[in-house]
Amino acid sequence: MANLEKATFGGGCFWCTEAVFQKIKGVHKIVSGYAGGKRDNPTYQEVSSGDSAHAEVIQIEFDPDEITYKQLLDVFWHVHDPTTLNRQGPDLGTQYRSIIFYHSKEQKRTTERSKEELENSGEFINPVTTEIKKFDRFYSAEEYHQKFFEKNPKHSYCMINIKPKIKKVKKKYAHLLK
Repeated sequence: MANLEKATFGGGCFWCTEAVFQKIKGVHKIVSGYAGGKRDNPTYQEVSSGDSAHAEVIQIEFDPDEITYKQLLDVFWHVHDPTTLNRQGPDLGTQYRSIIFYHSKEQKRTTERSKEELENSGEFINPVTTEIKKFDRFYSAEEYHQKFFEKNPKHSYCMINIKPKIKKVKKKYAHLLK
C-alpha cells in the first residue's frame, strides 16, 4: 500500500462530508468522528449538546500520489458553505462548524493559502469563517454513523441534504471521481 496521509475536515454533518469524499479518487478510508473538543471519548449526545466543544468531522486517509491535499481542500470548500458560522443547512450548533485540522506544517501552509485564495476569489459575498487548527485528537463516532449514506440512501436527511451535494461533486469534480 502507498504512503497514505491523513486529512481531517469538519463541514457540517459528518454524514454529508463522508458521503461526498467516498466518491473521490485516492481516498482509501474515511471515518466519521469528533475532534477539537475538551472531553475524552465523547458520545454523539455529548457532542450534540454543544458542551464538549467537539466538531463533527471526517478523517480521511488518502494517497497523495492519486490526489493532492490541495485537491481535497478544493472539494471541501465547495461541498459546504464555509461562510456560515456554526451552521450548515438545517444543522445548527458549534458541532457543525466549518473547521480544518492540519496534520503537518505543509498542510497548514496549504490550508492557509487555499483559504486566502478562496477569500480573494470573490466567490462568496460573506467572509470565510472556517477555523484552521492543529490536529490534536480524533474520536471515532458510533458505528451507526459510519457510512450512513451508503447504508441509508433513502433516509429523508440523505435525500434532502446529501444527494444534492453528491450531484454537485459529480458535476464540478468529475475529474476527481473514482
